[in-house]
Amino acid sequence: MTDWKFTARQLVRNPLSLLGIIIIVIFVFIAIFAPLIAPTPESHQQRPYMIPRDGYRAQPEPPSEDHIFGTTQGQYDIFYGVIWGTRSAFRVGLVVIGIVVVIGILLGSLAGYFGGIVDEIIMRITDVFLAFPALILAMAIVAALGPSLNTVIIALTVVSWPSYARLIRGDILQVREEDYIEASRGLGASSARVILRHALPNAIYPTLIMASLDIGAVVLSAAALSFLGLGAPEGYADWGQLTSFARNWIVGPPGDPLKYWYAVTIPGLFILFFVLGWNLLGDAFRDIFDPRLARR
Repeated sequence: MTDWKFTARQLVRNPLSLLGIIIIVIFVFIAIFAPLIAPTPESHQQRPYMIPRDGYRAQPEPPSEDHIFGTTQGQYDIFYGVIWGTRSAFRVGLVVIGIVVVIGILLGSLAGYFGGIVDEIIMRITDVFLAFPALILAMAIVAALGPSLNTVIIALTVVSWPSYARLIRGDILQVREEDYIEASRGLGASSARVILRHALPNAIYPTLIMASLDIGAVVLSAAALSFLGLGAPEGYADWGQLTSFARNWIVGPPGDPLKYWYAVTIPGLFILFFVLGWNLLGDAFRDIFDPRLARR
């Protein structure tokens, strides 16, 4: 099992993983100190995630002293939206991945360890969910339950857990016949103890790697749903919704196609770097925990 000192040393030695850590730390800093970076107006104290607006004009306004990133369609302040949207991104990514990892570990461990009818039932249910295109199924769930950030979390959880269940099942199948598992059984350990103390700790690393990579993917999927109008309510601090506000202004008027560049570029950059940070960190974890790679 990889020790934490080795892991930390490898993360620091890898320039790309270090870059990923720095990017994620910056976003964590933004999320924690959002009330100080973008103070909530008095009129929004009860609803801090609702973006302040400066009128109702459709045309975005360029960066100014009052709106340092400008305003988007509907005069929503872009700076406030991307800063508080960082909290929304962490909420969606961490909650969804946390839930699907727990579900995947529970169902995958049961299927892989016990096999037989238990395995058949769990895997056939998993196959049913995997038969549907993930984004289409998520859109259908959100449309049925009503657009909101909570329903986006529910929808992404429903479409994400099957892949984790299949992954952990395969890893449990590999380790369940190992000598130390047989020895634990021979000593009379219960199935729960064998799974939790012996099988799972030696089979969970691929799942953790996949989880670190998927946090960015989940946030990207949530942004896609918001872009399609199936995410948070209008005016909620959400990166996907900010890009949705900008879709009519991606190209400016004739002769000045980049006039409204800020409306789409700034929210897009926040999404880009958030996903990039988690992908770099996930790649680093994969390289560290891959048993085929020798330690140096």
